[in-house]
Amino acid sequence: MSTIDVPIEHRMHGAVFRSYVAPSRGSHELCAWQVAVDPGVRGQGHEISHEEVFLVLAGTPTLTVDDRTSSLGAGDVVLAPAGSTVRLDNDAAETAELWVTTSVGLTARLADGQEVAPPWTR
Repeated sequence: MSTIDVPIEHRMHGAVFRSYVAPSRGSHELCAWQVAVDPGVRGQGHEISHEEVFLVLAGTPTLTVDDRTSSLGAGDVVLAPAGSTVRLDNDAAETAELWVTTSVGLTARLADGQEVAPPWTR
């Protein structure tokens, strides 16, 4: 068994990503992080290479998976299939906090075609 120490923080697109589980932290198969999205942030749509599971911890974010938009609250869970386009927005007055899990190797393709390998999945 391995214990998880202080998360590694990354900032991108108006959000803070706190990496807890990733290959750089000893994982061979899974990645897990907490994302905090500031009020008023409209996320960047991106196509994901692997499934992602989103669990809302706090706040009322909006998550769009392909063309389906869902207003979420604490305890809500969404599965985004591999190959789908996702966008996380926070129109609320408070910060939205989510826990996200995927498998190692996730990449994301932005609308301009750029492929990103998020550092919190490495």
